[in-house]
Amino acid sequence: MSELASPQTGTATGAARPAQAFHPKVVLGLLLFGAIAFFAMLYFIGAGNTGGKDNNGGAHAASRGLTGYAALAQLLEAEGHEVKLSRNAGALTGETLLILTPPMFADGDEIARIIEQRRYKGPTILVLPKWVSMEIPKQVKVKHGDGWVILGEAQSPGWVEEFSAPLKMDLSLDPLDDPGFDWRGMGASGKLPDAKSAQGMEAKDMQPLVTDSNGRMLVAYLQDSGTYPVLDEAAGIATQVPDVDEDGYDANGNYVDTDRWGVVVVAEPDLFDNYGMADRSRAELAGKVVEAALEGQDLPITFDLTLNGLGRTQNLLTLAFEPPFLAATLCLIIAMLIVGWRAFRRFGPPLAEARAIAFGKGRLVANSAGFILRTRRLHLLTGPYAAMLRARIVQSLGLRRADDEAIDAALLRRRIDTPPYSHLAAALETAHGPREILRAALALKSLERMLSR
Repeated sequence: MSELASPQTGTATGAARPAQAFHPKVVLGLLLFGAIAFFAMLYFIGAGNTGGKDNNGGAHAASRGLTGYAALAQLLEAEGHEVKLSRNAGALTGETLLILTPPMFADGDEIARIIEQRRYKGPTILVLPKWVSMEIPKQVKVKHGDGWVILGEAQSPGWVEEFSAPLKMDLSLDPLDDPGFDWRGMGASGKLPDAKSAQGMEAKDMQPLVTDSNGRMLVAYLQDSGTYPVLDEAAGIATQVPDVDEDGYDANGNYVDTDRWGVVVVAEPDLFDNYGMADRSRAELAGKVVEAALEGQDLPITFDLTLNGLGRTQNLLTLAFEPPFLAATLCLIIAMLIVGWRAFRRFGPPLAEARAIAFGKGRLVANSAGFILRTRRLHLLTGPYAAMLRARIVQSLGLRRADDEAIDAALLRRRIDTPPYSHLAAALETAHGPREILRAALALKSLERMLSR
């Protein structure tokens, strides 16, 4: 009955771990490499980086050919300006100085729409194309770098004819006279890379900043109802910002729009492109034109690439890797790494499955005792347990008869200080409840132990 005092149930423990097929560091390295490769793929898909070539010899700020504007972008950045290349059409309406460098075959209505939408957002510089060029083929056996071009015949863009007032202009390509300079304006003068094909313009609603030796405008800005004191000063015009009332009218009854930004048009691209940046005077002139277009404001400078076919649309993956969503994406990645690391360190290789019922008499007795306790049939054990101890006590006393009177008489003769056996056995058989049964069984067991010593 002593086994009933602390019954135990359960399964066998101590099963050994099987040998590991792979080292944990190897498995961890494979998981990390796969995760990095997966996120890199997502990033490049979202960023639209499919292997396209930006330095393709076109007339844009990512091109290093003669007709590109990469040198101007580097010059402005070296002067302390915040310069960025925009591949998203949605960024063209931001508060920034936007420099448009459309190709020879563009949509004039789209360009005019972009400029009009920006009149209250920020200043705009429109650089017109002139050269028909092509990238030097690899088959041509000449020493050249990536994006280098061959210049063809110069021609004026036809999409300018789609402009309406105040952008309406007439372009012409003519050789220049040689009075010692090809261009003059903003306190400087100099030569063009190719004076035989200079592109100038004539426009009714524009004020010249730079003119050529034939008197045509090479760089000009719109003259409309807005006020542009910095551009006026660069053009040599003495102006004063008029006082206006709440409705925007001055003392003479003229409407003055003080919130409108200026628009600068560069008809001769060789003053701004890489071809023109080879001369110090032309580079300084380009910097002065940009400073005047900023009108004294510290604005970022954006070169548009969408008109040149290098635009990229934003998607959810693109936004996930751009501020302010980049912080949330990084936190998510770190959380995933922590969860993976915890799972890897906690579980490891699985344990070998053990038997539901282990071998051995001790485990069998423990499981049987637990079963009896669960069924609450402990009272059924009192009679058999008392009979088992009676047989042990009779054997210890060396009696022939196994009745209670003989056992009590033998205990009395030996003067053993204990209650009579008959009383202990009767108390066990009449006990009720687990505690009372256990107390009576322990008393009877103590008598058996005393006699077995």
